[in-house]
Amino acid sequence: MDGGIVGIGRADPAGVVRRADQPDQAGHLGDPDQRPLLLGVGVSGPQVVEGWYGTPFAQPLARTREYVDLLRVMWRRQRPARSTGRHYPLPYRPGTGLGKPLMLNIPPLRDDIPVYLGAQGPQNVALAAEIADGWLPLFTDPQKIGQVYGGALAAARPGFDIAATVNVIVTSDLPAALHAAKQTLGFYIGGMGARTRNFHLDVATRMGYEEAGRRVQELFLDGRRDEAIDAVPDELADAVCLLGPIGRIRERLQLWRDSPVTTLLVTGPQSEPELRAIRDAVLG
Repeated sequence: MDGGIVGIGRADPAGVVRRADQPDQAGHLGDPDQRPLLLGVGVSGPQVVEGWYGTPFAQPLARTREYVDLLRVMWRRQRPARSTGRHYPLPYRPGTGLGKPLMLNIPPLRDDIPVYLGAQGPQNVALAAEIADGWLPLFTDPQKIGQVYGGALAAARPGFDIAATVNVIVTSDLPAALHAAKQTLGFYIGGMGARTRNFHLDVATRMGYEEAGRRVQELFLDGRRDEAIDAVPDELADAVCLLGPIGRIRERLQLWRDSPVTTLLVTGPQSEPELRAIRDAVLG
């Protein structure tokens, strides 16, 4: 499973469906005899959606619901794709009046590709539990998932997959690992969003780091990026990542096993020995 997420502001449902159906690209991943394709989608944020993709960000929950519904209609080919929704009307309206509801002309390798939502706010997580096959949280403290998202996840169906992205740094130098992890957190909490609307800062706030998170943002947006990185609490970096010698990582994996997380998406390691060591630690 790849941890990537398609931003719904940059690709319309038909484009994603066609991409997933290309056997020389990603379509072969939908072959039951090979590694299955699990599609992650997310809304991103207004700075990127409106400032780079040039599409509206308003009503992200309704937009996501329409998007996922159309993906499934198109894959299943049980009827021509129609939508009376506000965000992805098919046929387009008002238009010329010549638009025609269509179907894929070639059956996809699979008509039930699982859809995962990249979500951070409780309402978006609740939407994932309602309409998706899984949730892709980015920065997650396994000990606080129930506290922060328990209500949002209450309606999740059996088999709902919580696939958390976890930055893993295997090293004997724990302070160096913490500093490296804080670089990523400082960038997201400090700069990946507007001063008045940063979803990553909101996540830190929900986990109990509101004051520290706002200080990180203030320093980052003032151009003091090194200070912003240093201001990220060590305990936050340690909670959402797996850091240090492999023995320490193995011990801290128990926190994830005891949490609602069902899949770990490991990022960071590049070498085969490190990947094998992490695999062995995860498998116990």
